[in-house]
Amino acid sequence: MTAPQRFELLVFDWDGTLFDSTGLIARCIQAACRDCDVPVPSDADAAYVIGLGLVDAMRHAAPGLPPERYPELGLRYRHHYFASAHEVVLFDGTLPMLHGLKARGHKLAVATGKSRRGLDEALANSQLQGLFEATRTADETRSKPHPLMLEQLMDELATPRARTLMIGDTTHDLQLAANAGVASLGIAHGAHDAELLHRLNPLHVARGTPELHRWLLDHA
Repeated sequence: MTAPQRFELLVFDWDGTLFDSTGLIARCIQAACRDCDVPVPSDADAAYVIGLGLVDAMRHAAPGLPPERYPELGLRYRHHYFASAHEVVLFDGTLPMLHGLKARGHKLAVATGKSRRGLDEALANSQLQGLFEATRTADETRSKPHPLMLEQLMDELATPRARTLMIGDTTHDLQLAANAGVASLGIAHGAHDAELLHRLNPLHVARGTPELHRWLLDHA
């Protein structure tokens, strides 16, 4: 008899976890800052804010910008991102991993700092439609690492904390999990490196999608 699965609900971050978009997002943040004549953050600083909601990301990326100009910076970011979004691709192995996990009986969901428009467009242009039972974006709930996004997904899918696993590539994802009282799993091929991720005490930090897939098959 097969042992019961430890986690019923697997919640994935999007950018830098499923999609290889970290570099593009960082470049678009830098371009937006340049357009608005504010200091351009370094590659590392631009990548660090990935996963936050747009306003929180802009606040960190351009700390000297007056809050009344956040919408302007956000518009310039969206301009650059949507002009290049077609360049973004899934990490190798993501699609078979997700199909395998769904066939195994896991509920799959997304918790992302993207906007609803951004996530819907990404889903429409990928092969992931129909794989996720629920999704939450930063513009329709609280931004990471506030726990509300994850709490709403657990409520919608009727899954207790003990049966939920959050998977992401940033400390924002893992702090979201900690704030919501659920287990987390890191993946170190995105915005934050393994050392940073380990500080949030995830169950494991995978080096890439193949290792992530193996861990989930063995332990989730």
